[in-house]
Amino acid sequence: MNRLLSLRFIICNLFFLVACFSAIGQENWSASLQTYQGAILPHSENIAHLITNKPTGFLFSVNHKVDGSKEWHHTYRFPEVGFSFHTQNNHNETLGDLYGLYAHYNFYFLNRRLQFRVGQGVSYATNPFDKETNFRNVAYGSKFMPSTYFMLGYDQPRIWQNIGINAGLLFVHHSNATIKAPNTSTNTLGVNVGLTYHFSDEDQTGKANSYVDYPQQIRYNLLFRTGVNESHIIGMGQKPFYHITAIVEKPLNNYGAAQLGAEVFLSNSLKELIPFLATSFPEEGMDKNTDWKRVGVFVGYEWYLNKLTAEGNIGYYVHDEYKKNGSLYQRLGLRYYVTPNVFGVMSLKTHFAKAEAFEVGVGYKL
Repeated sequence: MNRLLSLRFIICNLFFLVACFSAIGQENWSASLQTYQGAILPHSENIAHLITNKPTGFLFSVNHKVDGSKEWHHTYRFPEVGFSFHTQNNHNETLGDLYGLYAHYNFYFLNRRLQFRVGQGVSYATNPFDKETNFRNVAYGSKFMPSTYFMLGYDQPRIWQNIGINAGLLFVHHSNATIKAPNTSTNTLGVNVGLTYHFSDEDQTGKANSYVDYPQQIRYNLLFRTGVNESHIIGMGQKPFYHITAIVEKPLNNYGAAQLGAEVFLSNSLKELIPFLATSFPEEGMDKNTDWKRVGVFVGYEWYLNKLTAEGNIGYYVHDEYKKNGSLYQRLGLRYYVTPNVFGVMSLKTHFAKAEAFEVGVGYKL
């Protein structure tokens, strides 16, 4: 029944958007509908009991090819920006189904036959963890959670009139970033195939109005990130955290900059977890006076995409008395520049496959 309802929802949205775009007659717009089948990867023993069937799903997308009016359009070979709606039927009553809404970029290579897509958004789980009614679902601790997907495949536009085909591989990550425990998360790898409809006979492109020569001198960043998360002990509750970061960056070219940074992590969930472990689980060997504050250093890269940029880094704890998460940490995030110096940031901090925090914040670049 849920699958039938989700299919009807997709079809209704498809017809609605086709009618809208046909009416306005916009150039460079397209819509695609893909179906996929895959497998949930066993990244943790804690979800082994949940991997019972192969998930299936649909991905409906609306895409707009940039027109060349800005320099970055040419730098990245006329990518597409768009929105996508995703459904995933896990065929497992405990896991339930997933619905997601994303913003995405399509990048093209090999004469625009190879498409790489990255999407970031929010997903809804129909049957998350509940200590009374669904205590086995340790994958999803909340109904709403951040989600990311990647797609790589062959794209052939307009093989018959305005209809094209595409096929390839899809990877979808669902995790609530430990906003609420439990959060073992799932990673789905699938094979997808679909059709694309272009709303015009050919795409229009032009020359950039101006070209920006990005400054190549060293620059300095100061960031403040915050949010709430919960320790791995279910029921301890959500607590705020504060991450303060200083970065020195060196632009390498118009594509991006190398980063070197240091940061302080102040997590109230960790502050409460340490004495709890020391008192309730003496076998853990935790001293109640263990320092809950951590300090890290990292190297990273900021990838320029107009006012929106992406960043990733890998760090090392130079001070961490807790030590349960290992010495290394990672981060993937997005920045949006309100001005050339002031930006908002959204990022995910992890210890490899284990998410620690979904961060939001502000930054200033000198």
